[in-house]
Amino acid sequence: RKMSELKPNDSAATGDSGDETDWIAAKKFFDNLKTKVPRPPKPKFAVTIAVSSRTLFNMVAERKIYEQDGVEKYVAYQLEHENEPLKPGAAFPFVKALMNVNSRLRELYPDSEELFDIVLMTNNHAQVGVRLINSINHYGLTIERFCMTGGKSPIGYLKAYMTNLYLSKDSEKVTEAIEEGIAAATMFMQKTDTQLSDTQLKVAFDGDAVLFSDESEIIVKQHGLDTFFEHEKKFENKPLAQGPLKCFLEVLGKLQRKFYAKNERMNCPIRTYLVTARSAASSGARVLKTLRSWGLEIDEALFLAGAPKGPLLQKIKPHIFFDDQMFHIEGAKELGTIAAHVPYGIGQKYRKGKLIEQPVKKE
Repeated sequence: RKMSELKPNDSAATGDSGDETDWIAAKKFFDNLKTKVPRPPKPKFAVTIAVSSRTLFNMVAERKIYEQDGVEKYVAYQLEHENEPLKPGAAFPFVKALMNVNSRLRELYPDSEELFDIVLMTNNHAQVGVRLINSINHYGLTIERFCMTGGKSPIGYLKAYMTNLYLSKDSEKVTEAIEEGIAAATMFMQKTDTQLSDTQLKVAFDGDAVLFSDESEIIVKQHGLDTFFEHEKKFENKPLAQGPLKCFLEVLGKLQRKFYAKNERMNCPIRTYLVTARSAASSGARVLKTLRSWGLEIDEALFLAGAPKGPLLQKIKPHIFFDDQMFHIEGAKELGTIAAHVPYGIGQKYRKGKLIEQPVKKE
């Protein structure tokens, strides 16, 4: 029988009342051990964010050793430097902001397990774990769950952890996760440092091929803007199909509502933004009606009518901005925004508006 099945009133398990007293005392002792460090929530209640070690920390120098000198030299280097904390990476401010939301949720709902749970998902070898743990403790991050796969793909583990969002530097793994129905993105470090909010998690989403499917984008690419405008007008009341990040917006909304229920709407530590190249008058209504049909709110909707997104994102200062097109990602990071590329939809076949040759998929 599993330990979890043993209950104090189970006479076969506990023998006599002396054993029962011991059991209660042991449980109390264990619970007391946990008072300072909050226990991670159960995966079925949590919003699970899986981050790779290369997104959480800046491991560019270490990666170079791995690529040039191989895995043995890389592991040896990490062991040699395990007491030197790694520098923060692209996902670091996002993770800090998640932790702030958790502490606010714990104040309002001390017994709730509806919290962010951050899992370090890495294909690093276990020997490198000590440096990662030391770095996490150095910065006071609450990351209790680790998955070090020693070079194996983490996709199976992402499913087991019921992952709501996976952030990595490896675009192939991200694509694999999206194909398995897991919200995922490839993270990029911004070119210049930006001072981000310590008190509010800010998440910015593109619309088509991120929150929504790429059905409308296909029309733009294949038939041009005029046909697209006509199409969107005609189907204004038909909700768009969901895109790969819709589920993540959904869980953010669920946590926001917990703050609203306590009359904290004006002081909510989560704020969401839609930053789309669509024009408001010609194609904006369908987007807003789609969100409404899903029962989702977005705090701010910005329709740029094809203008660059970088300058606007510079004003928003999000902890993360999701887009499916690399030229928007490049424009954003150039102006100091931490951007995450969602490799999904027809946009992957185009570069700066031009169709690019597709590599032949290996069978």
